[in-house]
Amino acid sequence: MKLTDFKVMTFDVVGTLIDFEKGVLDSIRRLGGPKAAAASDDEIFEPYKRGRDKFYGRSSFAMKDVYLHLAKECGFKDDEATADAFQLAVFRWPAFADSVEALARLRKNYRLVAMTNTDRTVLSAYAETLGNPFHDTVTCDETGCAKPDPRFFAFNKGRQSAHGYKQSEILHVAQSQYHDIGVGKAEGYTVCWIERRQGLNGFGGTPTPKVVTKPDYHFSTLKQLADAVDAERAALASAA
Repeated sequence: MKLTDFKVMTFDVVGTLIDFEKGVLDSIRRLGGPKAAAASDDEIFEPYKRGRDKFYGRSSFAMKDVYLHLAKECGFKDDEATADAFQLAVFRWPAFADSVEALARLRKNYRLVAMTNTDRTVLSAYAETLGNPFHDTVTCDETGCAKPDPRFFAFNKGRQSAHGYKQSEILHVAQSQYHDIGVGKAEGYTVCWIERRQGLNGFGGTPTPKVVTKPDYHFSTLKQLADAVDAERAALASAA
């Protein structure tokens, strides 16, 4: 199946479009005191993931407790004001450098749908950061669960079906093997892995999957996906 055969692209947001690893590292090193400023990426990410597992609620308020868990475990500044500042910083995590331009190109030819574990409050901030590219959004508020729960993917399949789209017309685009690629493929989605950490060791701020699933499409940036779509469309136009 060619990229131009799809009608819908669904996107993981945090980690694929929004650079949450940079957001986490920059905020903790800025807010957590001298020990935090000197900490390595792994020294931050490992307790961060443990904190997020413990405090898995809506990201518009749970990230304060994630920070306090991490800070107490690591000996960083752990006062309420610092935790509040980290929570506010979550709303300002940056987009990857290629996200806005690539999404704008893809929007010309596809229905774009956010499929995110963030809640609607945080997603509204990220959508603004990304240039408001989405035709539709599916969050944990609607689904009542979070990826990698298969029910999240089933909910989206039903939602897009209600708009007239078949699952075979959907390409799911994501960075996380753990949250998206493995379960998405198992649930019958065609999947595109944006391997944002290509060339880096480990899985960073994302949980390690039990296995690395081979995706249907594989790029290291969103720009490469948009370029591949444009190249296919140009080839079709020249052949017409």
